Amino acid sequence: MVQRIIERGEIESLDHTALPRFHLPQAATAVFTERASRLRDLADGKVAGIAFNPALSGYLELMSEVALAQADIAHSLSEENLAMPDQKSLDLALDHMMPPLTAQLKRPPIWRTILNDLIDKLLDNSKGERAELNAALTALSKQNEADLEDQANAVLAQRNEDVNPAHAPFIAAALQVLWTSRAAKLKPQEVPMLETFTLCPVCGSHPVASLIRIGGQSQGYRYLTCGMCATQWHMVRVKCVSCEKNGKISYQGLDPIDALEPAAAPVNKANDPRKYARAETCDDCHCYTKIFNQEHDYNAEPFADDLASLTLDILVSEAGYTRGNINPLLWFGETE
Repeated sequence: MVQRIIERGEIESLDHTALPRFHLPQAATAVFTERASRLRDLADGKVAGIAFNPALSGYLELMSEVALAQADIAHSLSEENLAMPDQKSLDLALDHMMPPLTAQLKRPPIWRTILNDLIDKLLDNSKGERAELNAALTALSKQNEADLEDQANAVLAQRNEDVNPAHAPFIAAALQVLWTSRAAKLKPQEVPMLETFTLCPVCGSHPVASLIRIGGQSQGYRYLTCGMCATQWHMVRVKCVSCEKNGKISYQGLDPIDALEPAAAPVNKANDPRKYARAETCDDCHCYTKIFNQEHDYNAEPFADDLASLTLDILVSEAGYTRGNINPLLWFGETE
């Protein structure tokens, strides 16, 4: 199939009753507040569609705390802090079909201030408890500018071997605050159509998971969720998120015995929760991406739900598939 390139200026004339090609975050504070709430529900085992391992509760509770801190910090950022590109830069990105807020380029230095604010909030909340975590946060706060920038580059490039797994989630969280806040300030006509659907059209980062949305013109369509700026963009279903091939796509789920019964969650939160979470696997590249179906859980939050569904990762990994993209808030050290 040959992709037609949409010329600059043509985007504004598109039929706005047609399928939206992306959804920008409406407000960073709302993104993080809703994520925190979902993480709390997941930690409490209230989401029936996720085969949840209770051993993850502590981590999900911590990530809920991180998300609330992210919301507070995002609320405090000024227009000057966001360092939005000027019109010339936005026009250049449209002309060359490049993300207008490319995360991999030089970052506004305010992100390091955000990181320190995040660390301070988490240390204050710990009240002297969580000694191991506090030690990691304290060590992170003492790193110099060059080391922090190097680790941020590794996080964005998903180079697991070049980043401290104890530091990476918090570096990613700080970057998320800035990029989600900036993405929320963009106008739809400022976002170009990229030549690839595997990267975020706003910041060029990798997706963390897929979501089948409900409501309006997006009903029943699959959107990828950016792991950095929370933008969701359309990608046709039954197409690999890693290699973009569609000839050998399958869907893997947990056996019903591994999933919670529907009665374990409020009736209004799920239709059939056992159909909520799946892994889309590709036998061309042997990668997989999780796909969550909002038709079976209205309160779907791909980022949080991906963190909580490690049982599904284990299932497809044992079947010989490799995860296409990581979750920026969960890093594992190198194994022998």
